[in-house]
Amino acid sequence: MSSKEEKLELVRGSGNVFRDFGHPNADLMQAKAILAAKIIAAMDDRGWTALAAEKATGVTHTDLSRIRNVKLDRFTLDRMITILGKVDQDMEVTIDVKPRGHGDLVHA
Repeated sequence: MSSKEEKLELVRGSGNVFRDFGHPNADLMQAKAILAAKIIAAMDDRGWTALAAEKATGVTHTDLSRIRNVKLDRFTLDRMITILGKVDQDMEVTIDVKPRGHGDLVHA
């Protein structure tokens, strides 16, 4: 069978790539990733390196470098929210809680 004739299965993700790959703390990991992306975007918008951001915010450049390199295991959500505030970003939180289904991926 040629590659043109192969049938591909379409798999719709859950909206959380960490959940789709079976990580046990998927929701926490997704929340940290979103906050990290917002922190990085705020730094980039200002043209800040980690050292420049340290001077402006008081957050150590090593912590900011860890965030930029997505090494987030040392960070709690509240610490990341605090850092987000220090880069002049306001945050509004909405949480939706729903029962888990049997199998988070939807096959179409």
